[in-house]
Amino acid sequence: MRTGPTTDRLREALDLPVRHAVPGLRAALADRGLAVLAAPPGTGKTTLVPLALAGLTGPAGLAGEDTGAPGRVVVLEPRRLAARAAARRMAWLLGEGVGGRVGVTVRGEHRPGTAVEVVTTGVLLRRLQDDPELAGVGTVILDECHERHLDADTALAFLLDARAALRPDLRIVAASATADTAPWAALLGGGDGPAPVVETEAALHDVAVVWAPPDRPLPPPHGMRVDPALLAHVAATVRRALAERDGDVLCFLPGVGEIARVAGALAGVDAEVLQVHGQAGPAAQDAVLAPGRRRRVVLATSVAESSLTVPGVRIVVDSGLAREPRTDHARGLGSLTTVRVSRAAAGQRAGRAGREAPGTVYRCWTAAEHERLAPRPRPEIELADLTAFALQAAAWGDPDARDLALLDAPPPAALRAARATLRAIGATGPDGRVTERGRALARVGLHPRLARALLDGARRVGARTAAEIVALLSEPPPPGAGDDLTAIWRTLRRGRPADAHAARWRDETRRLTTALTATATAPPARGTGDDAAAGTVVALAFPERVARRRAEGRYLMASGTGGELAEGSALAGARAEWLAVAVADRPAGAASARIRQAVVIDEDTAREAASPLLEEAREVVWRDGDVVARQVERLGAVELAARPLRAPDPGAVAEALAEGLRQEGLGLLNWGPAAVALRERMAFCHRALGEPWPAVDDGALLAHAVDWVAGARRRAELARIDVAAALRGLLPWECASRLDEMAPERIRVPSGSQVRVDYSGEQPVLAVKLQELFGWDAAPRLAGGRVPVVVHLLSPAGRPAAVTADLASFWREGYRSVRAELRGRYPRHPWPEDPTQAAATRRTNRRA
Repeated sequence: MRTGPTTDRLREALDLPVRHAVPGLRAALADRGLAVLAAPPGTGKTTLVPLALAGLTGPAGLAGEDTGAPGRVVVLEPRRLAARAAARRMAWLLGEGVGGRVGVTVRGEHRPGTAVEVVTTGVLLRRLQDDPELAGVGTVILDECHERHLDADTALAFLLDARAALRPDLRIVAASATADTAPWAALLGGGDGPAPVVETEAALHDVAVVWAPPDRPLPPPHGMRVDPALLAHVAATVRRALAERDGDVLCFLPGVGEIARVAGALAGVDAEVLQVHGQAGPAAQDAVLAPGRRRRVVLATSVAESSLTVPGVRIVVDSGLAREPRTDHARGLGSLTTVRVSRAAAGQRAGRAGREAPGTVYRCWTAAEHERLAPRPRPEIELADLTAFALQAAAWGDPDARDLALLDAPPPAALRAARATLRAIGATGPDGRVTERGRALARVGLHPRLARALLDGARRVGARTAAEIVALLSEPPPPGAGDDLTAIWRTLRRGRPADAHAARWRDETRRLTTALTATATAPPARGTGDDAAAGTVVALAFPERVARRRAEGRYLMASGTGGELAEGSALAGARAEWLAVAVADRPAGAASARIRQAVVIDEDTAREAASPLLEEAREVVWRDGDVVARQVERLGAVELAARPLRAPDPGAVAEALAEGLRQEGLGLLNWGPAAVALRERMAFCHRALGEPWPAVDDGALLAHAVDWVAGARRRAELARIDVAAALRGLLPWECASRLDEMAPERIRVPSGSQVRVDYSGEQPVLAVKLQELFGWDAAPRLAGGRVPVVVHLLSPAGRPAAVTADLASFWREGYRSVRAELRGRYPRHPWPEDPTQAAATRRTNRRA
């Protein structure tokens, strides 16, 4: 490979610390074809290593080498911004522009290089699906693999699979900014033992830590909300840092909205305030990545943790916050949430202050809080919507992702939800294998839902219109855009050419329109208004989010999730009956989702766009205290129409009545004294004897509710059920024949009375007047002699005088005191000296 002359810029770059690792990396790749490179930020791993492996470091080379391995070097970056920056930096080092020997391919930009190409992970995934052998590629470097982006994890798994089956000569480097290399080495090495690890010592200068918490404790972040007081404190800390230290300031914030607020709070500061994030335009990115002529404050998201080098930075101000994805798989709602940064990420951020000289990091939290932070960020595969991953895996031929070399397996519930979505949009068949439609969706380079909306929407509303709406859905809206998606669309169509968001939208629209030229997209059959067109495309992407109004500002989505418009919503004034919801999230603990973006639609549009959710069903349910039988038309969970069902299925009615018993209790039945007593006797036998005597607690009886209510048609008829007969029906024959023996309803006492036994407590109770038991030295034992009857001895007035389970003992020891107490009060009743020899009686001692 002809390298050309070495520029002064490249000679300077050859002094970066990673130069010491290049010979070891070359040797490892020559030996195993696989290696893990551990190189902290600022050491040159992103820019110098690809040039060295491609043989572009000039005649001086590195360690005497000036030729690269066959094939291009492809560098994977997790973000478009980082990919563009890396390509520009390498081309600049070579003294040329991007598109020569160093190229870049990201969504919306394709300038391939002859020797090195920097691509996003999404681009490489699409290439692998089309060409698993990666013809012409000799080495793939996965940069920033420690960030654990899902696309990067997937790309590495596919690369390892392709290398094992098709390309044993393909060289793979996993480049990490952290020293936690053992898992990567094991993953790359597979069954042949860990891959070689090549490490570079950090070139970082000392970074002093200043703990700068707010003056008072502030509420933690909740969902997307960050306390304005914390943002004000971050801005004040930036001002403090500018006053106390020299150099540029890099301030880390969780998102675009927070960057805008802090930028506003820094108005008038004696420095140039710049913003860097994934939505920033190329000009803004260039301004941040080039040395400044005056002092600068750069407000950045976590994109600047390790992927970008911002020159001139000596100070880092860290808010301590980051954004992570969260997915409610049951409701199909996804969102970002604000979380505390991990210790590893905080270390990456702090290191930015020491790349060029000693620096300082101002952390907006305490040292004690720092120790409680999570050690590292959670991998995206544990948190994100897995629909795109599941489509990639299915197209690769491994729908279950069982054979993919992943550091962390996908959560089963999330993968099941993703595969269900793919089946619903026709991307996979019943066996989980990808369909031709699924391959077409994967080639679009969008989330499968949006790809479906693009392809199917083009046939309904036209290719250009579908492309415009999907391009709008594929990125967050500009700050302050409101929740009316149609209004945002109209604004973009007449937007200023210099507007960064509008420029990105136009570029993406062009890309998607071009992608549609390969498909047969007939023009729309009829004219379509803006709301109907946008609503159709949104509903195609998110059919379960079609929503019907149920109260002021409140809606019910087809998924069954409630949704609420924000206060001051642009859509609230329309009092729309139907919405197609594009963006919604559900805060933790909230009963309803928040509708962030939506389109006003009518019922016809809802029916057409979300037609797979349309169903007619016979509904027989327990509602509002009785059986309701209806023929119902629904759009998912949204009821469209209903009419009474004249002859409902008796089995369904019985199920509904049984559900009524479960909801409202067995008190709906007519529990007469006989039924209550029988249930108590049966419960006693179950406790004392066990099986086969049946349990008769509420849960056990409700299990038989469907049988009991058979023949009834409404609540009122439940009172006619013979509960005692139903209870006896639960008894096996051998139990029914012995019930009176094991748990007699009454016991004959010495006086001749038949006294009812009370089985309502834990032990059976016989309450009887004392005089009726004279001569009885022991009460009977029930349940086959297992359980003694507890005797409540009553006074002649029927009041309790004594309680005993041992009559013989009572006559010997307790009777004397009872006799002394009561015989003066009841002189006409017998109180013999020896009750065991006296005749039992129900009568008094009347004189003739």
